[in-house]
Amino acid sequence: MIMLSGSPALKVRVMCEGIRYTAALGQAALHSMPNYYPYRFKEGEHDPTGRGIATVPYLINTADGTEIRILGNGDSPWHVEGDSQQGYLLVDDRDGQSVPIEFEPLRPWLTQKTADGMPFAQAGVTTHGDMLVINVAPGCEYFLHKHDGVSMRCGFCAYGAPDERTVHLGQKTGQVEIPLPTLERMSEALRAVIDQTEIRHIYLVGGSLTDARKEGERFLQLARYVKQVNTRGIPVALGSGALPDDLIAQFHAEQLVQHVCFNLEMWSEPLFAKVCPGKNRYVGYQRWIEALETAVRYWGRGNVYSAMVAGIELEPEHGMEWEEAARIALEGAQDLCSRGIIPIYSLVWPVGGRQRADYHARIRNYFETLSTGYQAIRKRHELTVSEGFMCHRCAYMQLECDLDRDVQLRPRETSGV
Repeated sequence: MIMLSGSPALKVRVMCEGIRYTAALGQAALHSMPNYYPYRFKEGEHDPTGRGIATVPYLINTADGTEIRILGNGDSPWHVEGDSQQGYLLVDDRDGQSVPIEFEPLRPWLTQKTADGMPFAQAGVTTHGDMLVINVAPGCEYFLHKHDGVSMRCGFCAYGAPDERTVHLGQKTGQVEIPLPTLERMSEALRAVIDQTEIRHIYLVGGSLTDARKEGERFLQLARYVKQVNTRGIPVALGSGALPDDLIAQFHAEQLVQHVCFNLEMWSEPLFAKVCPGKNRYVGYQRWIEALETAVRYWGRGNVYSAMVAGIELEPEHGMEWEEAARIALEGAQDLCSRGIIPIYSLVWPVGGRQRADYHARIRNYFETLSTGYQAIRKRHELTVSEGFMCHRCAYMQLECDLDRDVQLRPRETSGV
């Protein structure tokens, strides 16, 4: 098994093992960016709220700027101590060692409103670290379709269909164009966020349409609007699905984005078809890769990415042990990098298999093996993640930027001669 050290090792352990609830963690939520998923107390766990759930912070920031997403786990050996005055410590019960930490702060914009009374938090913008994500059409039409009784939604996704949860954004099923009031509210929120915190990356995302051309038209509208309001020239990444080649060319011709990220999600066509049935049916595995290659022709090597989910292969229905899953993922990393495409691996906890005694160890071994092996592949292909696309201060569930930065900061080895 490959072992990590320093902040990357801490990040993987905490991401894989989660954090146990304490009063200090609960108090930190009062002045921190809230987690999108509440802490859920396990059966028999002390619950001071009496409600079974509690709000906890979203992100941990270590002293060297490493960002770690918080996942609640009542069985975790990690817990938080301290307070906002004296500072917080992340403590490992196994050896008592502690790490000073901070939490992503509760910025004023999270409680402010647009001119017409819409909370900025509902205006289609979110942040993690120094990345601002714009998502004004989160409803995904894959959730609306089934074929042979199988949902077309991606197996790991929680976006949901366009429904009452997207009414405030004006999103309706079958409607391609984004309403102007939605874009105006988004721009208000964008300006507030940029005024209150350092934003170094903007990422355009949204739910998928079953028609890739219509999806491309929607993203063109969004990207053109963002270009007008992005007066500070912050680098923008296109996070749509795989688009037709002529629309990809249009984004480049108008210089709307500096980076492209068409999320293939899974390497190997059989896994892609199982995990992403809608993407497989409406776009297709080979076409997805072809779209990424088209983007490389326009933006060049190192500016085209594909987010990949890491860990979903360990779901029981796939029948894989972590060694096989890591081998397949690394084969994909090698293939994509050879095409000038940089995959980015986000850790996903498999829902099934929790009854296994080695549940957490499997995930950690898999992710460490994948991450370190992939770092060597990037080095061989002379590919690095662009600072304009992503950095260690926004990579909250990814390890590429942390590992590359760790190597850069490590003291030079000497021969001793």
